[in-house]
Amino acid sequence: MNINDYDYELDEKFIAQTPIKNRSDSKLMILDKSSGEIKHSNFYNIINYLNKGDVLVLNDTKVLPARIFGKKEDTGANIELLLLKNIENDEWECLSRPAKRLKIGTTIVFNENLKCKVIDKKEDGIIRVNFEYKGIFLEIIEKLGIMPLPPYIHESLKEQERYQTVYAKILGSAAAPTAGLHFTRKLLEEIKNKGIIVCYVTLHVGLGTFRPVEVENIVDHHMHSEHFVMSSEVANLLNDAKKNGKKIYAVGTTTTRVLETMMSKYGKFKEVSEDTDIFIYPGYKFKAIDGLITNFHLPKSTLLMLVSALASREIILNAYEQAKINNYRFFSFGDAMFIK
Repeated sequence: MNINDYDYELDEKFIAQTPIKNRSDSKLMILDKSSGEIKHSNFYNIINYLNKGDVLVLNDTKVLPARIFGKKEDTGANIELLLLKNIENDEWECLSRPAKRLKIGTTIVFNENLKCKVIDKKEDGIIRVNFEYKGIFLEIIEKLGIMPLPPYIHESLKEQERYQTVYAKILGSAAAPTAGLHFTRKLLEEIKNKGIIVCYVTLHVGLGTFRPVEVENIVDHHMHSEHFVMSSEVANLLNDAKKNGKKIYAVGTTTTRVLETMMSKYGKFKEVSEDTDIFIYPGYKFKAIDGLITNFHLPKSTLLMLVSALASREIILNAYEQAKINNYRFFSFGDAMFIK
């Protein structure tokens, strides 16, 4: 369980800096989680690996342009906030930079309609603030903020909607559920027409998904909690699929965490709105999903550990080596893998 067991070398040339022109033209690796057998295809062929009656579960969260820039009211010093999670009412958990300039009681002004006061400070630059504003908060943020692209992406994003899935609906994420970026509306319709059931849950992606693991023994890592919602309609659909022996495939690690949280906690799917800090790593026994559509993840990341739990560390790391040999694009705007 050493963090270095989940490390691998990756030349920067493999890190996708921009989205591919046509979403579903990205490469698709099909990985047998038991044997490690690998096939290469394109994402638009994902339909060929799904059968009538299968259930495809997607995360319909929508990315908030959550990076906002302001100044300390007293000194005019520049401050950047990344909105992570709405705690309650106008109270938000944020990642701040530079954190050392902020103290409890500090006021940050963004424009004439928006300011906030620091009400708590935690570790790793995380703060809690209370916003004061004129108008509708989310509308102000949508106009003021910019998309919170990961730090390994150095190119500017020309079309902001390319960091949203085509089915994004519920505003609240600090990052995109990137496995879903490969789907087009046309492809989703073709999947439904084949008799594959498509349904949605919501998990607002926050620090829990992309926070680095900084402990030597991964068991000591603590996941930050993220909010998720499942409707009664989707819960009933998934329970029926389980009862009838149908395959349930998650699109993305965020969707996986929702489904596995439900089965681990309740032993079934149910209507719920709550938080999860589930941390899935090798040794975990999957209870909800039969397979996973996902991207290629960062070295030493919790996401790499999750996929290594579904297949095995050896099978996943070998697949990543094969991906490099075949010039796959890695990370958020990169290519896809279907583990089944």
